[in-house]
Amino acid sequence: MSTAELEVDLLVVGWGKAGKTLARRYATAGRSVALVERDPAMYGGTCINIACVPTKNLVVAAEARRPDDDPQGYFTAAVAGRDELVHGLNAANHRMLEGLATLVDGTARFIGPRQVDVRTADGEALTIRAAAVVIGTGTVPARPELPGLDLPGVYDSTTIQHAEPFPRRLAVIGGGFVGLEFAGMFQRFGSQVTVLDPRPDILPRLEPVVVETVREVLGAHGVTLRTSTRVSAVERAPEGLRVLLEDGAVEVDAVLVATGRTPVTADLGLESAGVDVDDRGYIRVDDRLRTSADGVFAVGDVNGGPQFTYISLDDNRVVWDQLAGEGRRTTADRVAVPNTTFITPPLSQVGLTPAEARRRGHDVLYAAKKVAAIAAMPRPKILGDADGVITFTVDAASRRLLGATLFCVDSQEVINLVALAMRAGVTADELMNGIWTHPSSTEALNEVLAELAPYDEG
Repeated sequence: MSTAELEVDLLVVGWGKAGKTLARRYATAGRSVALVERDPAMYGGTCINIACVPTKNLVVAAEARRPDDDPQGYFTAAVAGRDELVHGLNAANHRMLEGLATLVDGTARFIGPRQVDVRTADGEALTIRAAAVVIGTGTVPARPELPGLDLPGVYDSTTIQHAEPFPRRLAVIGGGFVGLEFAGMFQRFGSQVTVLDPRPDILPRLEPVVVETVREVLGAHGVTLRTSTRVSAVERAPEGLRVLLEDGAVEVDAVLVATGRTPVTADLGLESAGVDVDDRGYIRVDDRLRTSADGVFAVGDVNGGPQFTYISLDDNRVVWDQLAGEGRRTTADRVAVPNTTFITPPLSQVGLTPAEARRRGHDVLYAAKKVAAIAAMPRPKILGDADGVITFTVDAASRRLLGATLFCVDSQEVINLVALAMRAGVTADELMNGIWTHPSSTEALNEVLAELAPYDEG
């Protein structure tokens, strides 16, 4: 075999959480592995380089800013700290696989089932054949077809992390989780932030008391939320940019487009491998993450599932079981998967809202209480952040938790306990009567669950 060809047991395309974990496990087990990544800045995947880790690093920095700190200087220093953290994690991820797998910097394109051509970073061509292939190319920020989004000063969730100069006035197009997270972050860095969203309200899936409280908290900190507002274009203005709306305009220094993400599949040549995609470009998979091509799997965001790093990690477990286990593990095994949006305080949710639970036939008990009114939960007051609300949705017959929303200090940790309780069938009474450390945010379980009552949708 020539040096321009390589045959391996496993080929991983894309260095995301699932792919890199599978590569390491397979290589450690003595199998031959090749991993292809087109961008060295993405060693380790989206999470550690441009998403979860660096953005939360910036959120923490923004929360620590004092009113008299110069926004431009403070933001520049925060970005430098972010970059140092990312650089270290990026290098560490490369070291984790160096010497175990064949690491290829280049762009892969399928030329047949389980076979790719790679144009390497140094311009050479390499053909890789594999017994099994895992596609984990992820997603990138989506851009709607609006005039002016190519202007300087228009950012997406990746590029705005290095916004220059710091925007004194920022418009965020999109009031979803990503848009709200960046809105809260930049407001605390010192921006005057306006969120524009065409829907009647933000966070449409969550119960009204939560949406109302999120609105109140963001508004109290200076974020302007404009819903039922459609953007028609962005244009230059004498001082910055002008966002044109159906009912007026907003003048700003910068614009963040936060309208979702799109899969990185268009240039992979998937048709040559017999891999089907849906109408949005996401790779179609079954509950074992198998694609329409034999021996080819799709993991992480590119398969159209929930776009969380921990879901990608679980994708690794599902595929590993197909390749090296009994083949029984499926995505249907996932129960009570929590999520957190890192506004301040963090907003965490798991399971069903009361309205969803009722639609599924449950007789519902419900409790909702503002954090400031929870006497048994002093930790938020100690930290100087008693904003938020906590809700629980419970099945009246079994007393088991069906869902919870925690908009409060430490919610990103407490929600994991709640999710575990749901998976284990722990009742609301057991959590309500639990013995928790003091002072802690977990103590909210004692007080809020004691107020369960029949759900009144009105």
